[in-house]
Amino acid sequence: MQGGLGNRCTYDRGMPSQPPPGEAVPSDGSLPTAALAELPDRGFGVYLHVPFCASRCGYCDFNTYTSDELGPGADRSSYPATVRAEIELAARVLGPDVPPVSTVFVGGGTPTLLPSATLVEMLAAIGDTFGLAPGAEVTTEANPESVTPDSLAELAAGGFTRVSFGMQSARSHVLRVLDREHSPGRAVAAVAEARTAGFEQVSLDLIHGTPGETLDDWRASLEAAIGARPDHISAYSLIVEDGTRLGARVRRGELPMPDEDEQADKYLLAEELLTGAGYHAYEISNWATDADTRCRHNLAYWQGGNWWGFGPGAHSHVGGVRWWNVRHPARYAELLTAGGSPGEGRELLDDETRRVERVLLELRLVTGLSLAVLTASERARVPDVARRGLVTVADDRLHLTLPGRLLADAIIRDLLD
Repeated sequence: MQGGLGNRCTYDRGMPSQPPPGEAVPSDGSLPTAALAELPDRGFGVYLHVPFCASRCGYCDFNTYTSDELGPGADRSSYPATVRAEIELAARVLGPDVPPVSTVFVGGGTPTLLPSATLVEMLAAIGDTFGLAPGAEVTTEANPESVTPDSLAELAAGGFTRVSFGMQSARSHVLRVLDREHSPGRAVAAVAEARTAGFEQVSLDLIHGTPGETLDDWRASLEAAIGARPDHISAYSLIVEDGTRLGARVRRGELPMPDEDEQADKYLLAEELLTGAGYHAYEISNWATDADTRCRHNLAYWQGGNWWGFGPGAHSHVGGVRWWNVRHPARYAELLTAGGSPGEGRELLDDETRRVERVLLELRLVTGLSLAVLTASERARVPDVARRGLVTVADDRLHLTLPGRLLADAIIRDLLD
């Protein structure tokens, strides 16, 4: 099988691998006039990165740190003030034409290692500075063991509308390989606690393909997640990243590399069970009960929206300018304390690059891709891909079939000039 089952969208939290060289970010963080001119035309989102973890999971290569990896000026207690400094910088850079924030996503790391009152305080700083649009979606990620009924109630009362729990698996031996600390049943219990606390939407994240995970193990995880009745379920294929403990164990031969054919079988099982339980795939790795429970923040990434990513390593995009912050929390704090931008580099995306990215991202969505985005030569290739049963065309839009989802990356390579 050739790849199509991508892992979670990582524009927000800093790409796991090193970002491209890019050009220097201006010391004041300023953006080109042409980029700012696109702000009023679409919604504006905020990503807030919380880089702290109690311990590092063996498979994770996001920009996260345990307490013993951080020096002075980068601790949890000082972090909210540092983020506020970047919020103030963003307000100066974006100016008066930035629309109210339509989505906020607090990710990590483990955001809920911070006190709930601190997360509410940071959300209030965003709302006070930019305003929150009516019905704004406000999400926090959480590890199941890092929340309590009281902390969840405080978050819901403070304006959070959505919580996404990292469940990963319902099998103890799979969680051990992933270095996850929660018990198999804790995520299911946390869903019920979030409901009682008043969250409008609850999501669960699962990972398939962990070394040692059988098809029956994966079935048990899906059934446990479905049984909790969240509004949204993400099911990602495990990617073994260089530089992680899991990657080192695979490289040494202690654990096998995930098998692509087994990954495909697990994906098909996820589609079967989730669809049968009333969930609908709206992106290759994401299922929701209906259109209203899709993650609007992630949809903005896939649809080329504008957002500002606050925090070390976070990525942002406004009007065809993509930039990323320095990765280490201490350096991030140092730059903001000095009154400058924490940006490390940026890309000015030309029209062709933006077009290609539309193909890469929008084709993953159930809404598909407008054929008008393709060049004449690319459109000429569509009938052959359709004959192979990998795509369909309806109302001048290109859609992946279920077999096509398994081969999305290869299909895109075949289509693009």
